Amino acid sequence: MIIESFQNEKIKYITKLLTDNRFRKKSNVFVVEGQQENERSLQYDFEAVEFYICENIFKGQLPQQKINFVSEKIYEKIAYRGSSEGIIGIFKSRELSLHDFKPKDNSTVIIVEGVEKPGNLGAILRSCEAFGIDALIVADGKTDFYNPNVIRSSVGCLFGMDIFQAENDEVFSFLEKYNFNIYTTIMDETSEDLFKRDFTHRSAVLFGTEHSGLSDFWSGRGLNTLIPMSGTIDSLNLSNAVAITCYEALRQKKS
Repeated sequence: MIIESFQNEKIKYITKLLTDNRFRKKSNVFVVEGQQENERSLQYDFEAVEFYICENIFKGQLPQQKINFVSEKIYEKIAYRGSSEGIIGIFKSRELSLHDFKPKDNSTVIIVEGVEKPGNLGAILRSCEAFGIDALIVADGKTDFYNPNVIRSSVGCLFGMDIFQAENDEVFSFLEKYNFNIYTTIMDETSEDLFKRDFTHRSAVLFGTEHSGLSDFWSGRGLNTLIPMSGTIDSLNLSNAVAITCYEALRQKKS
């Protein structure tokens, strides 16, 4: 049976999950669109509830979990990216505590404070996963990890990363407990070149918002670090700065 009515209760349900963040959080589930993203969520053992598939569009192997077949017009209504790939999954959310994370001797973590834009967080996740960062910590965060824009812009990299959210005090206590090198990114005259920092031991690099940078909480709590630049501009897009930092950490560990 193919769902063809916009008034179908299942279509009303998934539409509400996509448009009402409070309802989605209360339901303890999230929505995943796209073949690669769904494959990654299953690969990393996220529990699937059900799938919505348009057979006219979907070209992959059908999942073994419950499937709701929908018409093309219904799929285009519920898909964030229009008629792309023909598969949408609903998965159960996970909640991880920073206390669950046990860093290795040479772990590198990225910490972003107060990141607000889901697309930015997704791009950061993609760089962290690509360059082997051990965890992403969102300090005093305002972004829902399972926002569809986070999943889409991370291309599903969210599912293979350890990602945590905690207040600044808890984050700092964690870094001290495990003797991390703490590298802050506050612009001042005492800053040291990123490429002179040591990433072969436990290291944490902290980034603030693009608008105001790191808060005063982090002033004096780490070694200030900046990416050297030769142009006239004095700063980079947040996700670009994180990507360069992640690559440098990987480069040092492979040297």
